[in-house]
Amino acid sequence: MALSVIMSAIVSYFVADKVAAQTNEVREFKSELSALQGSELQQRKVVRSDRDVMTGTYFSDAAEIAVNSVVYVKVVKKATRQPSSMFDYFFGFANTPQDQVGVGSGVIISEDGYIVTNNHVVSGADEVQVTLYDNTVLDAKVIGADAATDLALLKVEGDGFQALEMGDSDELRLGEWVLAIGSPYDLRSTITAGIVSAKGRSFPNYDGSYRIESFIQTDAAVNPGNSGGALVNTSGQLVGINTSIISLTGSYSGYAFAVPVNIVKRITDDFIQYGSVQRAVLGISMMDTDRGVVIAEVRPETPASTAGLRSGDIIKEINLNKVNTASEVQVQVGKLRPGEKAVVTLMRDNVQKEFIVNL
Repeated sequence: MALSVIMSAIVSYFVADKVAAQTNEVREFKSELSALQGSELQQRKVVRSDRDVMTGTYFSDAAEIAVNSVVYVKVVKKATRQPSSMFDYFFGFANTPQDQVGVGSGVIISEDGYIVTNNHVVSGADEVQVTLYDNTVLDAKVIGADAATDLALLKVEGDGFQALEMGDSDELRLGEWVLAIGSPYDLRSTITAGIVSAKGRSFPNYDGSYRIESFIQTDAAVNPGNSGGALVNTSGQLVGINTSIISLTGSYSGYAFAVPVNIVKRITDDFIQYGSVQRAVLGISMMDTDRGVVIAEVRPETPASTAGLRSGDIIKEINLNKVNTASEVQVQVGKLRPGEKAVVTLMRDNVQKEFIVNL
């Protein structure tokens, strides 16, 4: 009996010691995150404090800053040419179907010629050309494309291009003025204005494909041809890439959506640095409920299972960033790369718990 009590005490000691070590690790990691994010927030506040009340002048200033960085994108998909019969083959009367030509927009993000656009603009392209604001036409190469975020990166040869400064889409406020710049219906360098109508929008995923969506919704007029163009704030900074609309007619009906620039930064940096997207994996499936983001399944032998996450847990924060939907969880995890850590704050049996996940 005495031996049993002693063994129990020893086991309890080691368990308590392990829990204390994990708690200290979480505390230290959260402290580092808090200090880092606090520094970033202070920098953002300095930028914000320089802005005066919105006036028409700001539209003009922002437009003049950004319009030179938005390009017209022309895409050619070569048609397959095959003879319709043996007679045509021998006598050279082969069918000549027309090449498919598509158009969209893009945004110059570096002086050495990197341009971001939508994946759906360049998907399947055999040739890509971009036309600059001064009507210079350049051949472009597709560096990488990511269907999950509907983003693609192009490269043109040269230097000294006018790149658009990237802002911070996390700092966008509902009701804030924004400008959409692109080439709707082949009307080059068209500028429209609206407000941020909503953030964190996602669409129903009927085909089950993997997608990361947390769109900025705006009522700035966006039409076919705007895809891949710029959504800018009143400081002339890029805050999103215009991607889609909701409409019964196929034309603008007041609902336009843009990929937040913070996602754009992450994807384009990966393409430039690694040649492909380095996407971290948590290892869970989720569902949105009235209680929050509930973990439906934790897949075995994944970072989530190793860290101790369970089915039924309700995720509240990732790296101190509050999450209310599954798409917001995807966005936060999508900011990280394999090998990095994330502190996941969740509710389990009405008790708040925190776990460090090695992604």
